[in-house]
Amino acid sequence: MSGSEQGDAGVTVLVVDDEPQIRRVVRNALDGIASRVLEGSSAREGLDLAASAQPSLVILDLSLPDLDGLEVCRDLRAFSSVPLIVLSARHSDQDKAALLDAGADDYVTKPFSTLELQARVRAQLRRANRTDGANKRLVAGGLEIDLARRIVRRDGVEVHLTPTEWGLLRAFVANRGRTLTHRQLFNAVWGRAEGDAQQYLRVYVGQLRRKLEADPVRPKLIRTDPAVGYRFDPDA
Repeated sequence: MSGSEQGDAGVTVLVVDDEPQIRRVVRNALDGIASRVLEGSSAREGLDLAASAQPSLVILDLSLPDLDGLEVCRDLRAFSSVPLIVLSARHSDQDKAALLDAGADDYVTKPFSTLELQARVRAQLRRANRTDGANKRLVAGGLEIDLARRIVRRDGVEVHLTPTEWGLLRAFVANRGRTLTHRQLFNAVWGRAEGDAQQYLRVYVGQLRRKLEADPVRPKLIRTDPAVGYRFDPDA
């Protein structure tokens, strides 16, 4: 284990990777973002540090010598809701969906851009800092969402949503900035694991975009992660 002092006060990031050079690159990328960077070289060490140090965010490499990365995600989620970004050389849509379903909040594929990693870290820290109350009311550009009062306005005009659209919007707002898989959204809105999740979501996300987006053909709020799911990104 090692640590460094830098960046914003109170932000501790845990980096779990068995390659010292990758840990060094990530640590340097966190300069100015984290006040403390902890390093683990194995899954077991990383899980122990996550439990004892209670970091603000975890960056986890999937290729570890002692445990499969998906198993590490599940083990971490058994005791912590800390934001989790996965570094992976796996590029398939199935792999991305599997790790998101296992509890990852975001992923960065190798080789990765330092700027992209920094942006994703900042986005997850912003999301984690929002309180439940803040998640119930959102103002972004011309869009105003008040979940507590069930009111949505676009450019000052109230927008009518169906109950299913409300369920979908609640899931998006609660997980803003995070990619949700088709299965996660299907379970959250329809409460079941069976059915054509992609087809259901294609229809209802399309309807929601027509009501919320300034240009539904080129959506900026509800973004598609092809073959994986959707990301609600009002801060983009």
